[in-house]
Amino acid sequence: MDLWQLKIFCQVIDRKSFSLAGRALNLSQPTVSSHIKDLENHFNCRLIDRLKREALATRAGERLYQYARRLLDMQSETESAMAAFLGEIKGHLTVGGSTIPGEHILPRLMAQFIARYPGVDMALTIGDTQEIVSEIVDGKIEIGIVGAPAAEPDIFQQKLIQDRLCLVIPANHDLADKPSVHIRQVAQEPFIIREPGSGTLKSIISSMQQAGFDAQQLNITACMGSTGSIISGIKHGLGVSILSALAVTEETRNGALKAVPLEGMDATRWFYLTCHRQRTPSPLCRKFREFLETVPTLE
Repeated sequence: MDLWQLKIFCQVIDRKSFSLAGRALNLSQPTVSSHIKDLENHFNCRLIDRLKREALATRAGERLYQYARRLLDMQSETESAMAAFLGEIKGHLTVGGSTIPGEHILPRLMAQFIARYPGVDMALTIGDTQEIVSEIVDGKIEIGIVGAPAAEPDIFQQKLIQDRLCLVIPANHDLADKPSVHIRQVAQEPFIIREPGSGTLKSIISSMQQAGFDAQQLNITACMGSTGSIISGIKHGLGVSILSALAVTEETRNGALKAVPLEGMDATRWFYLTCHRQRTPSPLCRKFREFLETVPTLE
């Protein structure tokens, strides 16, 4: 058993797939399977069951995963701590982002951070706000940016980036020429919402409630699992939606969609820097957090 085998094992469990784990590690699926078999031989028990199309940990695999994750975290922390002691910033850091930060903000910031510290390599996990918060609580991710406040007591958050919600409609929609649209007008339109757990959805509902508008009055025609699918639905005439202005920058620029300011509710929202309240961050995580708090291009 070695740390490399444990890293492969954790990738399989995290992604519930031998092939996806191999793709993430630039390994063939037979090579991944061979390493898992070596681990099972070492412990003399089955660690992963292949059920339908998913690779799931057995009870023994769940126990090994807990220790393997701690060992891998310790390895990463050790490497970054020694680099920091020697005055270097290097190592590996996995960050999380809910849909909008993950697709439109973090890639740019990660590129700037790596350009400043070439010895660093980073990975990005994208999910809805609740998924990223859960990953941080479980210790799989040290730091992230999400689109809604978290209720978990172990989570620390601070406002980082301000965004604006707007009504997103086809460019040829009857409301496209309006300078702004009142929230009560939106209730008359077929409306596409995000799935429960989405930070955007939480922000919309919160803003509507503060304005005295009941979100149940919306004429909901579809629920989508991502901002990208909502944008596609709007383009194809499925309905309209309230989305982050950042999410539709390209579509509004090329004229495919129109983003109309909203009246009757506070359309501003925040993206939150999010980390664990109790866990000691690695030196690399601390440096990335300092970078996020001071980088001028956040404006």
